[in-house]
Amino acid sequence: MTIGILGGGQLGRMLALAAYPLGEFISIFDPDGDCCAGHVAPVFKAGFGDTSALEAWAKACKVVTFESENIAGEVLQTVQRHTTVAPGLVSLTISQDRLLEKQRLRDLGIDTMPFAAVDSLADLQQALGNIGIPAVLKTRRGGYDGKGQRIIRSPDDAEAAFNALGRRNLIVEGFAAFSREVSIVGVRGVDGDEVIYPLTENEHRDGILRTSRNLVGDPLHAEAEHKIRRLMTDLGHVGALALELFDVQGRLIANEIAPRVHNTGHWTIEGAETSQFENHVRAITGRHLGVTETRGYCAMVNFIGSTPDLDKLLALPGVHAHFYGKTGRPGRKVGHATVVAASAQARDDAVAGINRLLAA
Repeated sequence: MTIGILGGGQLGRMLALAAYPLGEFISIFDPDGDCCAGHVAPVFKAGFGDTSALEAWAKACKVVTFESENIAGEVLQTVQRHTTVAPGLVSLTISQDRLLEKQRLRDLGIDTMPFAAVDSLADLQQALGNIGIPAVLKTRRGGYDGKGQRIIRSPDDAEAAFNALGRRNLIVEGFAAFSREVSIVGVRGVDGDEVIYPLTENEHRDGILRTSRNLVGDPLHAEAEHKIRRLMTDLGHVGALALELFDVQGRLIANEIAPRVHNTGHWTIEGAETSQFENHVRAITGRHLGVTETRGYCAMVNFIGSTPDLDKLLALPGVHAHFYGKTGRPGRKVGHATVVAASAQARDDAVAGINRLLAA
């Protein structure tokens, strides 16, 4: 089977690496022939707006998936006229618009912070009166790694934030005074079978994920699992899906949905019996899903801007390196390390060792 992947970034690269042991063939569609997924799979080089190229490529694929929710819906509509697309257009559309996303979550009874659409300064001022301050103003579409948002800490901040984010197609949300950020990744198959990975605790800096740790026996896992199962079923989702959450005084508040394999699930590559990448491939090809049992206390550390010395990294016990073959620049994810350890202390010691190498 030829699996088509829209997008040639590191997620496409890791999907390809997970697919090959299953005997699958991969074709990447990307405007950049030297994309990092292209180092491990053939690239069909063409622009996403090139309908003829998309159609020719799609016809050669048994199933097509995507590695980013920034793919235009029109691209999926073109592709699905010629082959199966998984996940489908519903999951993509909901995740691309923060207002639609929050409305869907609310309709499913999944808690979010209060929110309101903003298309004028008057809308924003009225919403702030209802929601309160501090609040977070965001673009409805686009933005990642902390981009496309401003925190409003006083009424005087409102107009500047509104102007900075384009003055329309915005959403304002109540500020979550969280004790920790967590996420959960689930995978749903064509037949509706579902598997769920353990709740993961995440640390961000400058809006970019730095470290994720799997949580063993966390008391909030069951609640998070209930939420993601409800969401995947409602969307008719096929493949991996991540739900990002805030822990606010023991109450889980949904933040964002990602209809794909997710950075906070990278620890599963070595740390779970079946990685999120392999299970995504299994799901979209109609295979039986693999168990998600963990192999210990696990973590993932992102490499932002540059990679550490490989020999020193590999000398750390329980550490596995993943370099993406990308040119380093500030704020860019160029690789990560995973950690698998027999205890939480050993895991955290390894994470500290990785961070020392990154700081050197």
